[in-house]
Amino acid sequence: MNKIPTLYLLVLLFGITVTAQEKKEQEKDSLKTLKEVIVNTNQYKYKREKSTTVSKMPLNNIENPQVYNTVTSELMKEQVVTNFSDALKNATGITRLWESTGRGGDGAEFFTMRGFSVQPTMINGLPGINNGSIDPANVDNIEIIKGPSGTLFGSSLISYGGLINIVTKKPYSRFGGEISYNAGSYGMDRLTADVNIPLNTDVSVRINTAYQKENSFQDAGFGKSFFFAPSLSYKVSDKLSFLVNTEFTNRNSANAPMLFLSRYAPLSFNSMELFEKNYKKSFTSNELSISNPTYNLQAQMFYKISDQWTSQTVLSRSSSSTNGYYSYLFDASNGNDFTRFISKRNGETLANDIQQNFIGDFKIGKLRNRLVVGVDYYKSDIQNGSSGWRGNGVVSLTDGSDTGDLTQAGVDNLLVGSFEGNTIAETKVLSAYISDVLNITDKLSVMGSLRIDNFEGSINYWSTDKIKSQTSFSPKFGVVYQIIENKVSVFTNYMNGFINKAPVSVSDVDGTNSRLQIFDPEQANQYEFGLKTNLYKDIISASISYYNIDVKNRLMTDPNNINNAIQGGEVNSKGVEVSFTANPMKGFNVIAGFSNNKSEVTKDNPGDGYLGLRPEEAGPETLVNFWANYTLTSGKLKGFGLGFGGNYASEYKTLNRANIGTFALPSYTILNSALSYSNDKFNLALKLNNVLNEKYYSGWSTVTPQRLSSLTAGLTYKF
Repeated sequence: MNKIPTLYLLVLLFGITVTAQEKKEQEKDSLKTLKEVIVNTNQYKYKREKSTTVSKMPLNNIENPQVYNTVTSELMKEQVVTNFSDALKNATGITRLWESTGRGGDGAEFFTMRGFSVQPTMINGLPGINNGSIDPANVDNIEIIKGPSGTLFGSSLISYGGLINIVTKKPYSRFGGEISYNAGSYGMDRLTADVNIPLNTDVSVRINTAYQKENSFQDAGFGKSFFFAPSLSYKVSDKLSFLVNTEFTNRNSANAPMLFLSRYAPLSFNSMELFEKNYKKSFTSNELSISNPTYNLQAQMFYKISDQWTSQTVLSRSSSSTNGYYSYLFDASNGNDFTRFISKRNGETLANDIQQNFIGDFKIGKLRNRLVVGVDYYKSDIQNGSSGWRGNGVVSLTDGSDTGDLTQAGVDNLLVGSFEGNTIAETKVLSAYISDVLNITDKLSVMGSLRIDNFEGSINYWSTDKIKSQTSFSPKFGVVYQIIENKVSVFTNYMNGFINKAPVSVSDVDGTNSRLQIFDPEQANQYEFGLKTNLYKDIISASISYYNIDVKNRLMTDPNNINNAIQGGEVNSKGVEVSFTANPMKGFNVIAGFSNNKSEVTKDNPGDGYLGLRPEEAGPETLVNFWANYTLTSGKLKGFGLGFGGNYASEYKTLNRANIGTFALPSYTILNSALSYSNDKFNLALKLNNVLNEKYYSGWSTVTPQRLSSLTAGLTYKF
């Protein structure tokens, strides 16, 4: 193993083995947490010890049998983060596979964790659809929730590896805010404002807004966006309160097409040489842009029924549109050329969600129960009216030549008469769920949860056949024992996830007896056990866990009939994750993580080429993240800070098929540093990303160059 991740792992394990110290008794949890709208005043900048969304009830991390990481807004400010992907580099065991394409249906960024691809589709635990890039201006913290989570979050928007949930900033009771300006490499300019205005003692409004423009590090490409997010809190009475969060994004970008390695012929590349030669080539033009206007609305009503029960009623509505040019480059299987395919995409995704939750905190005898009972109705419509696909030239990696027409007029002329038709893919999901955390003793708690989920409609927008009605059950169990109360706990969990599968048209071997085949939902079951700590008066928080995920009922080609599809495919994904945050001395903060994942297709048709191999969506086997910052808190240099850290990823097989070949992206270590000065009114920051100007790549059957060294300077005025 590389020396760098080994060193990081030793640091993390040291944090977990530290002896616990005495601490004052923590206050009891209260459902009041659900309806309070305040600014987080946690003195520890790199963590949030409690979440109301991970388990849909207020629960401290140390008593939660599920593993999750948080990336806080304080950490993002310290690192001068200007995009969502850079924020997630602080979370354990997650990395990006694909950048945002802007295309309809699934145009947002793709990440991978615990061996499975996932997109950021949840805001405050509710659906938040996005076909472009997410602006971090309204983010209080990001929760990376690990493992199959179908019991509380369903199946339509998450993955077996977990989910990414954005917790937004909330209004608070005093006037305040800040205005920031960042300037950086590649023509980057970013202006943000965060203003909170209390209208009276019961009503507050908070507005977060951002404007950003930036060019690519390659020879063409850009991104330009405007973001506006007003939110409102209204306390009607001691029992009734409302919280409304809205987000409007208008983004326009020209994105470099991804280079897809051939999936249909033996691999003709055996090194990175030609890709490195064209590292700064975008193979696009700024005329071929795509726009992604997005709108999210969430309205929540909290009603305190009694001291033990609270009602939460939620309405969520999302809209994300796609309008513009999307292209990709496909391997011509000759070791040099890639053919460009291009389309003008036009579509919109609409999502509506209604939830009713009853959250209780009560005792039966001497046993404390924290219970959530809920009903959820989710409906989405994916509308598509795009042009068809046309070939637009050939790119040569040997000499960098391109025979395509990259003007808007030329592409429009090429696409004349090409049309996919108008389609609408509708999905309806009605679910009911219950989850109870039962304290058998003050130190021992047991969680039991169950979801009943009924699905009807289309799986995706290109599927012409619908599921009339399909019911799934999703259980979840967990046990937590606090060896030292509120300090050290051991936990185990059993969690389930599921995915409804689109019907497939099949026939007999000779092509006769054509019919529509309906399939059972795919299932994933995880067991996990580990240790969580919160030591030295909350100064050190850490977790270490081992997980094992078995996926069954995967579709595969019938080995006896090429015209038929059957269920029976299986995948196993297992691994170890270590997370660590610390505030060992005043002004000094550390966050770090280590993960190692073993993922394998364990049952499949050998002819499909995947059996016994690591799935391409699983990403790098080993990931390491580290960041440390020290800010002087006294003396003449008070307020000056220095930060340093980085990320490591092991070699990754972006294409991995027995019948095609294997192509590996090399391992990499990226180092970053920051300088800052802060006082009560101003903050100055200077951030250098990719200090060593390392060339590195991401991909998912693709090869995508990542950004070279960049410098960002920021100025913030606080009021």
